[in-house]
Amino acid sequence: MNHPAPHPDRHNGSYLFDTEAFSAWGLLRLRQKLEEGLPLTPRPYLALAEQTGLTEQQVMDAVHHWQDQGLIKRSGLIVKHRTLGYRANAMVVWDVSDEQVSELGRALAAIPFVTLCYQRPRRLPDWPYNLFCMIHGVNRERVLGQLDQMIASHHLEQIPHAVLFSNKAYLQRGGRYVSNS
Repeated sequence: MNHPAPHPDRHNGSYLFDTEAFSAWGLLRLRQKLEEGLPLTPRPYLALAEQTGLTEQQVMDAVHHWQDQGLIKRSGLIVKHRTLGYRANAMVVWDVSDEQVSELGRALAAIPFVTLCYQRPRRLPDWPYNLFCMIHGVNRERVLGQLDQMIASHHLEQIPHAVLFSNKAYLQRGGRYVSNS
């Protein structure tokens, strides 16, 4: 079997599996199914095993192997917030001094109603903002009230910012790596 050179930051080993112990087609189906998300069952790996022709242990071993090799870098949860009644969704963008952005970002991320907070480079001259935080709410008035509370409690009155409310929900999904054709 042909093995690629190991990545210097990862465990030594192959990206490939011993196809006598693992079904190559089962592994391909597993990658496809993982892209769709974990089944919402008490034993998601067992459900994936039943859908792919692998055993539950083989599914867990494959996922662990792909994580070790860096093929799966992270897994996360996509919350369809509009379905839950959160229809007023605001991205608040801030023009924070570069010396303060990390500290302020950590402080804003710790606020319970801030669902996302991250730093991005400015795109001057048109876009001076470098700190982004998301507030999901049931209505605009509540979100704006939470923003006012955040500004007052963290003394942000002098920091330029803009509030961008979303008006359309786009399809939310993870990455796609395996063709379904």
